[in-house]
Formats: sequence, structure tokens, C-alpha cells
Amino acid sequence: MTIIDLAIRVVAVATIPHNRRPSSSLGWLLLIMITPLLGMVIFLLIGSPFVRGRRQLVQERGDKMITSRAESLPDVPKGAELPDGLSSLVRLNRELTSLPMLAGTSHGLYGDYTASLAAMTEAVRDARARVYVEMYAMARDHATEDFFDAMADAVRRGVTVRVLYDHIGSRKYPGFKQMNAWLDAHGIEWRQMMPIKPLQGRWRRPDLRNHRKLLVVDSEVAFMGSQNMIDSSYLMPANLKTGRHWLDLNIKLTGPVVASIEAVFALDWLTETGDSLAEHVQQPGADPGGQPMQLVPSGPGYRTMPNLRLFTALIHRAQHSLSITSPYFVPEDSLLEAVTTAAYRGVDVELFVSEEADQFVVHNAQASYYEALLEAGVRIYLYPKPTVLHAKFFTVDDVAGVIGSSNMDYRSFGLDYEISLLGTAPEFVADLQQIADGYRQTCRELTAQEWAARPRIQRYKENVTRLMAILQ
Repeated sequence: MTIIDLAIRVVAVATIPHNRRPSSSLGWLLLIMITPLLGMVIFLLIGSPFVRGRRQLVQERGDKMITSRAESLPDVPKGAELPDGLSSLVRLNRELTSLPMLAGTSHGLYGDYTASLAAMTEAVRDARARVYVEMYAMARDHATEDFFDAMADAVRRGVTVRVLYDHIGSRKYPGFKQMNAWLDAHGIEWRQMMPIKPLQGRWRRPDLRNHRKLLVVDSEVAFMGSQNMIDSSYLMPANLKTGRHWLDLNIKLTGPVVASIEAVFALDWLTETGDSLAEHVQQPGADPGGQPMQLVPSGPGYRTMPNLRLFTALIHRAQHSLSITSPYFVPEDSLLEAVTTAAYRGVDVELFVSEEADQFVVHNAQASYYEALLEAGVRIYLYPKPTVLHAKFFTVDDVAGVIGSSNMDYRSFGLDYEISLLGTAPEFVADLQQIADGYRQTCRELTAQEWAARPRIQRYKENVTRLMAILQ
């Protein structure tokens, strides 16, 4: 066994660091050095953060299609004036994702869970031709029943309704099998994203997930953000017992930018079904009206981590203020450096997180960064438990804002399919800042003195879970 252990260690040192970030390499190597055989087995099961084979080929095919459909469009809508330094970021995003900046109109942010569900339901009830739904977690329950009924009514009117939901992200919630039967019974086309079904030969790294949340109606109206299609308690007994609910943020959009969101759905549909929706996807237009917006998809199909590069570059652009809301803040090294450097430069930096996250590992791994953040001068605001602050957005000065499904953690940068929306219009940024202002009134601020007095056992949990979080 000693010879086997030694061989595993030697092979690991020579192979694991290849094309992998140093922090991730060190995490894997530490695990394998401590327990060679088990560590190598785990690495072989979940060591690759990218999709391969057919999924990789479909991603490449989709990227080429998106590029060809938008090749006649400029990087920035005609007549749009971007703040200094942002034109190169727009070009960066297009280079990594093929999507240009387009015009779009925001019809408001939805920070109220019930109001957001009602607005999406109304949009489906008004559908004339097509409804596309893509959710990480989806369940038919008392909160979402009206939305499901609206989809069924749409089918009866002759509307094509297509639904994608993440297999692992949805299967644990009550009524999963009944929901599938209900969708079939009402003529709704549906597929599971990233299914893990070994007996059917469908296997990949199980924590590669599709975390996107979006709705597109008639190629004209779109919703996106952090909210899943499920009750805000996620129907779990422990949450119901403690009164835990999720607080989310969605945005409603119209205009040419909807074509980008629809293209993301079409690519995911093609990946899961093999069926192309290209003839039904709106051709992106050069309409100069509306606000400048750019959709940035990311995930294991993109080896360049477009969301991480955008976030880091934008944060380095901050001159006066930086406000971040992320339920799971476990930053990659470059992002942590960008945030703390901004604070050291004199930028007013604030971070909104939950006082108590819903996941033990993430909660403690996130807490392991508080000391460095506080030392740099970052103000950390804790949203009171039992609410889980699940909104995902940030603003840089008064010049740019980002909203979407992406957390600021290793999972969202490397393992989860995400979408993020960059906006540069003053009113777009102001709307996001107004949401942050409301959070600030509800939260309590974590002080350096309070954090320094935490128990030793808490420090131990932080250190262990921090290592676990970087295994990619």
C-alpha cells in the first residue's frame, strides 16, 4: 500500500496542476497527500470542472451560431455613450461569450417574492406564440401553482411552452415526480438539465449544474435574476419550522437584449434535447433605443470564466463606491484581491451577506474571508436570520451595475452555468443602489472587534471549509 500511495502522490503532483488555478491545485494536492487513495478517487469523480464530449461540441456549435447572427452588430449600440474604461470590458465580454452589448428597457426590479411570481405569471398569460422557462430549482406548489396554470392555459391557446430545470437542483423537493407528470399531462415540453442517471449512461461530475433562472415570452419580454420557481421556503421542513425564507431579486426586460437571453435558452435546449430553436430565436437588433445592456453567460462550457473576469475588471474600475450583494461570497484569489485593493485605495466598499447561510460549508468558508475584508476596510452587513439573502448584484460607482444568477464564489465561476446582466445607464445603476439602501436599513454591521472575539472552534470550521470550497 505504501508503494501505491507514493505512486499516487507522484502522479498527482505531475498532473493535477495542469491548466488549473494554483489555489484549486493546492487544495486537491493537499487532499491527496493526506489520503492518497480516497483523494484520487474523489478527484477522478469530480476533478474536471469542464464539460466534455457532446456537450462541449454543442457549446462550440452554439457559440459559432451566436457569433454569426450578431457579427454585423457593433460592440456597443449606436448612440450609446459608455463611461470611461467600460468599452474595453464590453469587448472582453463579447470576445469570451460572442454576445455584444444591446439596447434594452428595464421595467423594474422585483425584490418581493410574491410580486415577482405574479409578474412572471401575468407575462405567460399574455403569451401569443412561445414561452421559454429555465430554472435551477422548480416545483409546483401553492406559491407557483398560478404560474403552472398559466403555462397550461397558454398551451390550450396554441402557445408552445418549453421548460428546462436542473435535475439535481429540483429533484429533492416535494412533488417532484408529480410535477413531471403534470407537465406531461398539460402538453408542456420539458427536459432536465445536466441529468445524473448512471443506469442510463448519463454521468458527469455531479456538481456541474445549470444554475440559470430566466423566462422569455414571445421573444419580447424576459425575466432574469436570482429567483427560482418554488416557494420562498423551498418547501423543506427545517425551513418551515424556523421560518426561513429566501429574499431574491429579479428584473423584467424588453428590447433587443431579450434576444441574448433567448439565445442562452436555445443553446441550453439544444444541449439537452438535440433540437435547434434557431428559427424561432429573435434576431438581435441594432435598435438604439433603451439602455445599454450586455448579457454575460458563463459556466463549465466556457473555459475562460467570463463572469469572474467581468466582476474583477469592474471592481478594479471602482473609484468612489462599490456595493456587493452575494449570498455566497467565497471569492477566487483575484476577486478577493480586487475587492480589498479597492478598499485600500479609499473606495467605500460594502458587502451584504446573510447572517446565517443555508449551507454549512459555504457559510463557514465565506466567514473565513471576513477578517481580511474587515482589515482592508470593507463594511460587512449581515441580513438578519432566518431570512436568506439570495439576491445577486453589485454596483460600481454610479457607472455600472450587474444583476443575475451568479454568486461570487468558486461554484458560480467554475462549476455552474450562470447568466449576468451588465448595465451602464444611470437609472439602471440607481435602481440597484436603491435595493442596497433598503438592505442597509435592515442589516446590522459586523465590526472587527466582534469578529476578533469569535470562538476558536469557529475559526477551525472556517479554515477546514475554506479548503473544501476551493476543490475544483
